[in-house]
Amino acid sequence: MLTYLKLLATMAFWGGTFVAGRMLAGVVPPFHAAFLRFAIAGGILLLVLMRVERRLPRLDRYQLGSVILLGLTGVLGYNVAFFSGLQTVSAGKAGLIIALNPVGIALLSALFGGEPLRLVRTIGVVVSVAGAILVISNGHLSLLAGDVGVGELTLLACVLCWALYSVIGRRAMRGMSPLTAVTYSAIAGTLFLAPVALAQGVMAKIPDYGPEAWASLLYLAVLGTVVGFLWYYQSIHEIGAVRSGVFINFVPLFAMLFGLLILDEPVSLTLLQGGALVIAGAWITNNKGFCRKPA
Repeated sequence: MLTYLKLLATMAFWGGTFVAGRMLAGVVPPFHAAFLRFAIAGGILLLVLMRVERRLPRLDRYQLGSVILLGLTGVLGYNVAFFSGLQTVSAGKAGLIIALNPVGIALLSALFGGEPLRLVRTIGVVVSVAGAILVISNGHLSLLAGDVGVGELTLLACVLCWALYSVIGRRAMRGMSPLTAVTYSAIAGTLFLAPVALAQGVMAKIPDYGPEAWASLLYLAVLGTVVGFLWYYQSIHEIGAVRSGVFINFVPLFAMLFGLLILDEPVSLTLLQGGALVIAGAWITNNKGFCRKPA
């Protein structure tokens, strides 16, 4: 029960990251936001790791390779796409696009994780993708006819990055604790982000960021990363990547709710219809009992 409560709280934290990201749009450039988020989070995680483990765990070559891949996918790739997309896409809409994450996890688990994608799961994928098309195209049946921007397409890259991060993370934790995996991947991602952020003058810009920007960055670092990533990885360790991924269906609900309450973002009928399809399809794709092969 505690695992599921942590997962639900994590999804609320992650729903809030879309609002925090929107509040940073136009104030903090994407690479700066991603770098500062993980520089802060990585420092906190390192202190926690040293306190819990009382040492820095050694990594073998396989684990080092896994950490590098986690940093490239879940930190560098995901966050650059995340902050770039939120420059132009509302928090609620972005949350619904990211709701395709469970579908991405299921597809990659079928390809690389030994979890077959049977007929019912395939139907779930189709339903979820149809909902995403409805959301992304603003109600047009054809993407070519819809008003599809770079922001929406960029956010689709988040789905691929997070699916890779989840599946790789499950394999990586065969030899590492969740805390070690999250800490080292955050540090690796920060190192990957650093060259571009520093070249863009992130250190010179820091004094220009006001209280609202720093509050958003701290929220993203502490709740969205330290607590969220750790609890998510603990859940993957306990119940697996696919079952944990199902809870991501709650993220767009929290994102729309917080977007409405905090940013006064409108919630259109198309957004609700597409969101219902995305979430229903993701649930069908990942529901163990519904997808179980008949005896």
